[in-house]
Amino acid sequence: MSTQTKVSTGSVAKRVLLGRAFSSHQLEHTLLPKVLALPVFASDALSSVSYATGEILLALTLATTDPMKYVLPIAVAIAALMGIVVSSYRQTVRAYPGGGGAYIVTKENLGILPGLVAAAALLFDYMMTVVVSIVAGVFAIGSAFPWANQHRVALSLVFVVLITLANLRGTKESGTVFAIPTYGFVASIYVLLLIGFLRCLGGCPAVIPPSEAVAAPAAVAGITVFVILKAFSQGATALTGVEAICDGVPAFRRPQARNAAATLAIMGVVGITMFLGISYLTVHVHGIVFSEHRSVVAQLAVAVFGDGSLGFYVLQAFTAAILVLAANTAYQDFPRLSSILARDRYMPSQFVNRGDRLVFSNGVVVLSALACVMIYLFDADLNTLIHFYVVGVFTSFTLSQSGMIRRWRRLARQGEAPATWRRSMTINIIGATSTGVVLVVVIVSKFKDGAWLSILIMALLVPLFLVIHRHYSWVRSVVHRGAERVGVAGQTHVVLLVREVDAAVAEALGYIRSFHPRSFEVLTPRDSVPPALADAWTELAGMHAPSLAAAGSGSLTASVRRAILSMEIGPHDVVNLVVPEVVGSGLPAYVLRRSDLVRLKATLLRIPHVVVTDVPVVTAHEGVRGVDAKPLIPHRTVALIFLSSVNDLTIRAVNYAKSLDATLTRAIYFDLDPEAAHRLEAAWFDAGLEVPLDIVEAPFRDLTGPMLEEVRRYSSDAGTVVNVIVPEVIVNHWWQLPLHNQNALFIKRLFLYEDRVVLSSVPMLVSGTPTSETETV
Repeated sequence: MSTQTKVSTGSVAKRVLLGRAFSSHQLEHTLLPKVLALPVFASDALSSVSYATGEILLALTLATTDPMKYVLPIAVAIAALMGIVVSSYRQTVRAYPGGGGAYIVTKENLGILPGLVAAAALLFDYMMTVVVSIVAGVFAIGSAFPWANQHRVALSLVFVVLITLANLRGTKESGTVFAIPTYGFVASIYVLLLIGFLRCLGGCPAVIPPSEAVAAPAAVAGITVFVILKAFSQGATALTGVEAICDGVPAFRRPQARNAAATLAIMGVVGITMFLGISYLTVHVHGIVFSEHRSVVAQLAVAVFGDGSLGFYVLQAFTAAILVLAANTAYQDFPRLSSILARDRYMPSQFVNRGDRLVFSNGVVVLSALACVMIYLFDADLNTLIHFYVVGVFTSFTLSQSGMIRRWRRLARQGEAPATWRRSMTINIIGATSTGVVLVVVIVSKFKDGAWLSILIMALLVPLFLVIHRHYSWVRSVVHRGAERVGVAGQTHVVLLVREVDAAVAEALGYIRSFHPRSFEVLTPRDSVPPALADAWTELAGMHAPSLAAAGSGSLTASVRRAILSMEIGPHDVVNLVVPEVVGSGLPAYVLRRSDLVRLKATLLRIPHVVVTDVPVVTAHEGVRGVDAKPLIPHRTVALIFLSSVNDLTIRAVNYAKSLDATLTRAIYFDLDPEAAHRLEAAWFDAGLEVPLDIVEAPFRDLTGPMLEEVRRYSSDAGTVVNVIVPEVIVNHWWQLPLHNQNALFIKRLFLYEDRVVLSSVPMLVSGTPTSETETV
């Protein structure tokens, strides 16, 4: 079939870009050893030391003529804070090995609303990590090659795409790609520090030629506490990325919590020593200034290695590389945190899905799109973008450590706290207080420069999370009301839509005659029935068939809807609208040419007690395929119910399937998650549904192959018609559609071009307003 050929062609291109798909059973293969986890999760934290000392120097230079007097004490205080935060998060990963970091800790200990604030802060900060890291890396390239500054937006977007592709290929694969630049940066910094310290034994070197400094202020008598705090807050950018490992614990090799804690410790030791070493040399090497043209690290490289030396260029190359690749930290944690929020029903359920390479690919793609938008809107201007940074980091730090304090107190009251809980809580109290002070200073000092945007985004995200959660709770309450009873079904009333008498109508008539509906009506969407059409119908169906009736004036949808609503049916009866159609063109052309039928089928699903059955007949060059334009009753009918859960809608679909009196009726669940499959199987038997349930593995998380294989097992027999029955939740508003996977639409598209396959949508309309009782369902 041509459709399958197109899919295969697209699949080849996908495999070239992303590699072969991994089976769900290979998830263990993607788990990271510590040697790869460090560059994957710590590149952001390690790269931030390359500019943190410069940020301290900038704040002090603008306030005093003697900035070097305060650089090292502030750096020591930041290093102490980093040690406290790392120690606190080592406890967090042990207490919460499932990941989630600040969101999980805060939600479980402080409540849902603070937890969502932490999540919003982290999501925005991860996005800004991508933006700032890549733009900073492009700026570093532009410092050596000025032409790059003229194309900074395009270069930044190219780097986003490249890092996106690397992450879509898999966590382990991206770690392998990024390991060399990360370890190269660390090694080059340590070489810089070692040679710098050795040279300082006989008198520290000087920056030659000296860098151009920013304009210095007039001499001041003293320095205010606020300036010290502002310099501290700017230098605290060295802490960005520390949270990442807490979110990524499930990606580590087992024992996951122990390996994550060890990686945190390594990151803390490496980051603190590099930061303090850079700060020490900054103070003692002669001629270091804050410059808009050369970073502090670049000036140190000039003093230690010499301007234009190999050591200078190697260090600059690794610095630029790790700044760009620091975005990889966000690519690991934004999708993972999004999947946790989606699991808790605060983000769309699509974020739970893993892609071909077992990564949360939807989160990766969304993060890339958001980063590209920010880069384009702000013209890749680093000075503007960096002000949007850091607020989210310290918001999550403060909430997370406050949550750990509450946790220690709760465990102590319950008598379950470890012997060292007082020491642990003291560390968390110091950390929460310190990061809280830094957060206040950052907000006050940077509010006008850009912190307002961070606060605004967080303020918008939290209500959005709550709206999404409320919608999911409402849908769950509707489909679990217990209104449907197993085996309680009324009569089926069939309405056959006839616009012209063709092979599809003949196929539909044969299908209808394979079961015994309570009533059978035939409608044509016209004001009156043309004699030629009536004669053609009588010739096809025979004298004893129902007469063709006119649906009346108006559009196709309006006239059919009016006719169905005028029918008198019982409270448990079902109206089965059968829509025959001949299809031959591709899907885009089909949607355009048959937009009236698409609209009809979508609208009729919103009417209570209506089931829409599509009977497609595929055309080929030689004419219709697989049928002979005669109303032949199939010698065997098979009803296959595709389900994803057990609820009222499932029971309604099963009751409908049993009313068809098919030769064989089966329910099928396609297994994307073994744990979910076990839960569904238990719920199926608890519900007492008298239809065999088959669980079919979909090891590569693509439903196309498993679904087609199951259906073709029966439809390959020329005398068999397969009725695929799809329970379908119909939401009330268009904006709610992205919150659902739209599997029903996928199935309809998949079987539109399959021979001898009929598809019935059994809907349940979710309408009305959520009530307080449904919020916790």
